[in-house]
Amino acid sequence: MNLYGDRGNVLALAQRARWRGIPVSITGREVGQPIDWSEVDLVFMGGGEDSHQSRIAEDFLALGPELASRLHEGLPMLAICGAYQLLGKYYKTSDGRELPGLGYLDVWTEPGTNRAIGDVVTETSLPIKPPSLVGFENHGGRTYLGSAAKPLGTVKLGQGNNGEDRTEGAIQDRVIGTYLHGSLLPKNPHLADLLLRWALLWQGYSDELEPLPEDEERAAHQTILARAPNS
Repeated sequence: MNLYGDRGNVLALAQRARWRGIPVSITGREVGQPIDWSEVDLVFMGGGEDSHQSRIAEDFLALGPELASRLHEGLPMLAICGAYQLLGKYYKTSDGRELPGLGYLDVWTEPGTNRAIGDVVTETSLPIKPPSLVGFENHGGRTYLGSAAKPLGTVKLGQGNNGEDRTEGAIQDRVIGTYLHGSLLPKNPHLADLLLRWALLWQGYSDELEPLPEDEERAAHQTILARAPNS
């Protein structure tokens, strides 16, 4: 799924790797296509409309056992919006249908009465500097975290998971689920580099990365960050 330009995250990851001389191969997957997991070092899945989500849910769950096994072993994954919801226990659509999720994350999603739309600023506990993440949310679902779930961050601006508990996203192992579009990674190069470091560790390499010039990326980050109270 590639709603709201989420593919920009893949392009950002690939370019930041190539700037450092790290070879990258991007492999897309369509419904029903097999996956050679030995060639996968990082998984990205974007958001989509309810109709798209319904069509891919069954196919996604068919991948579940193999995907979940590798995620538990440390394979990194970034899942945005609809993909984040499918990693949870279930997702209820606006017309009342319940789509089962993979259950990897202890979260579930209920339909909301109004869409959450606008800029988001969140402060994360991930090992990155700065600890702020920025993006744009546009989702009708309201996601709630169970006792085993750890939020990606605390909302400083925007609605986040549900507009009630100030949580945004969820993390487990090296898996990040979030509602942040934007695209997310071009505005948060420090998060992109964390994912690259995780991918290198998955391959058995050192996770050291050469620093890159990123004045434009930081400026985009600061523009949204400045909209949050007390930023």
